[in-house]
Amino acid sequence: MLMTKVPVTDQALPNMSATPQILGMQRIVSLVYAGRDVTPLWNELMQRVTADPTDAAALLDMATILQTLGRTEEARQILKSAVQMRRDFYAVHGDGTGPRLLAFVTEGDFMANTPLDFLLADSNCVLWLRYVDLETTALADLPEHDVAFMAIGESTENTPLLAHMQKLLAEFDGTVMNRNPELIARLTRDGVSGMLANEPSILSPFTYRVSHADLTAVATRAKRLDACAPGLAYPLVVRPISTHAGNGMERITDSAELAAFLEIHPVPELYVAPFIDFRGSDGLYNKQRIVFINGKAFASHMALSDHWIVHYLSAGMAQSAAKRAVEQAWMEDFDHDFAVRHKESFAALCRHIDLDYFGIDCAELPDGRLLVFELDVAMVVHNMDDPFIYPYKQVAMRKLFDGFVDAVRQRAAAATAPAKVS
Repeated sequence: MLMTKVPVTDQALPNMSATPQILGMQRIVSLVYAGRDVTPLWNELMQRVTADPTDAAALLDMATILQTLGRTEEARQILKSAVQMRRDFYAVHGDGTGPRLLAFVTEGDFMANTPLDFLLADSNCVLWLRYVDLETTALADLPEHDVAFMAIGESTENTPLLAHMQKLLAEFDGTVMNRNPELIARLTRDGVSGMLANEPSILSPFTYRVSHADLTAVATRAKRLDACAPGLAYPLVVRPISTHAGNGMERITDSAELAAFLEIHPVPELYVAPFIDFRGSDGLYNKQRIVFINGKAFASHMALSDHWIVHYLSAGMAQSAAKRAVEQAWMEDFDHDFAVRHKESFAALCRHIDLDYFGIDCAELPDGRLLVFELDVAMVVHNMDDPFIYPYKQVAMRKLFDGFVDAVRQRAAAATAPAKVS
């Protein structure tokens, strides 16, 4: 039987009775990820909306279900309807007696905002969501909270809103984690490669934005490749702007492949970067996801694959005990092995990315450098993998989640500490 109500009363959580409580992303996505049938939950939410068409919380949870099932456009429309009714929602973790974290978020998919609901799994925190947009004139009339979090991630779609939030936050005197929308907006693929270009311990391949027209000229040999980007040569990695998780990304080895790629991707602009062969001594491509919280690195996951586009779900990790053994060793030894070897790289990343929270996808090159594929504040980080198959991951993710909640507690304590008299 699916539980749709959290066992917390409004008496335990004052000032919430007039605000819609949601199940939230973490609970709903976990059900789908585990293969559970969400039809009973969907039917219950539908009954609520039928009885009360203004039940914005039910609509928001329905949008989350649809997004999890890959029905993106339907999810977007229902989410928009919910947010038009209400701007504030909350989800309760545990008994709700922990810190109250208020997230400034925007409408979008799971990679539009920092996955705070996942990071608070098994805590006692309350997560507030305040939806903002370009029509938001001030960060006012906010729910009671201990700390706020600027959760909107970098994307072409979010760029204007990040600039708008920079202005709004300049006029806001509350405590806000990741309080730098301008920096977040610069975390594009070409922006990150430019930031890290002169770090000797890091390889972040130069990434260029090139127009479809220029690449078409290269494909027809009317233009030289290095005329579009200095020093660029085949093989290339090409992908449309604002894509994630390898969507639309291909390795291109010659002009014929480039022409074929451009024909099926008629977008105005694309990212182009050199292909880096990052196979390890075992012949496999490996990719690690690492999260930084207050400058400390935490292991999130490691995947090993025969294919250069490494996805955890398609890398065969669940089917290979040998691969899981490698990930387990990496996670368990992370603090005194990988993190020690890449201490200089981690320090450089935190120096450039002065945020309370961010994540990277990376690999370790044979020459010892850290190959950084992507850097973002909205990478999905979770503990939903089967604990019977991945028992070691529960330990590592608990450490990461505790680190995040500790960071929230520290900021909340600092915000309420009396000022020192000089």
